[in-house]
Amino acid sequence: METFENLVRAEFTPKHTYLNTASNGLLPARTVGAVQTAVRMRAEGTPLGPLYEDVEAARASFARLAGVPAERVATGASVAEYGGLIAASLPAGAEVLTAEGDFSSLVNPFHTRGDLKVRAVPLERLAESVRPDTALVAVSAAQSADGRLADLPAVRAVARAHGARTYVDASQSAGWLPMEAGADDFLAAVGFKWLLGPHGASFFVAPRDFGGLTPLLAGWVAGERPWDSCYGPVEELARSARRFDVSPALFTYAGLRASLELLEEIGVDVVHAHDVGLADRFRAGLAGLGHEPVPAPGSAIVSVPGLGHRQGELSRAGIEVSDRAGNLRAAFHLYNTAADVDRLLDALQA
Repeated sequence: METFENLVRAEFTPKHTYLNTASNGLLPARTVGAVQTAVRMRAEGTPLGPLYEDVEAARASFARLAGVPAERVATGASVAEYGGLIAASLPAGAEVLTAEGDFSSLVNPFHTRGDLKVRAVPLERLAESVRPDTALVAVSAAQSADGRLADLPAVRAVARAHGARTYVDASQSAGWLPMEAGADDFLAAVGFKWLLGPHGASFFVAPRDFGGLTPLLAGWVAGERPWDSCYGPVEELARSARRFDVSPALFTYAGLRASLELLEEIGVDVVHAHDVGLADRFRAGLAGLGHEPVPAPGSAIVSVPGLGHRQGELSRAGIEVSDRAGNLRAAFHLYNTAADVDRLLDALQA
């Protein structure tokens, strides 16, 4: 059995110190190869049936990572499209509770409805802010701006007590933080960050009863027998969450299948321990330099107020981080090492 270090070394060849997975994950070598093979198939006129098989394999792989049956997983292109479906299912005047400053793709679909009551509260007060008239609590498992983790068990418990549904955006956590998608009504995640896939793919977990959603985006792939649903109205929608599928970006899913296989091979628990260990090392080093990051215990994302302006300087020095609202954001994933952490700390001290 290959070790973690050997697997990572074989798959990743960053030219710089890359600490920006919260923006884009690096592509493993196997993923690059899978995309190249898919492109070559298209160029040569080879039948593309195997690429549709990649979509189903990716769906099944994500389902295992999420802890739900594959029948509850839909494949799409973005988180916002599924937020739009949820928003469209709510009655006029329904209250949607969100965290202040959460990512736009999660919250904006509820604002654009125009006739919903969208209420934002500090992340730390989310659970205590659920009211009897709250219809939905929508929150990112890990905040994009600063890595703070939502107290999902508390949110679920209070929402359930008040008859509200929960919708979790796992885009900044799926791939390093173990998921419990079965405990929520809805969950969505993009594939190009911590899941290490190309752009253009997302996953959506729906409840077994579909949660009152109407498949407004349904095309031929949403049929129970897709290849018999190519012309005219779809006579029978899929009996699973596949009814919420949108036509897949085949090259992307070919690559994403390979990326998810790597994560399963390593194990998210192993990745979690590795990523959080590096983030904690960075937090400890920051304290030694007199900097205090945004409190986000247990997160692989570290945000440092007042240092965002150094992003350009660090990039020119070969260290890739983000500038988010004036904060320096570093994100640690499986291809990072203690040497990467120390290099960033040395650069900040200079």
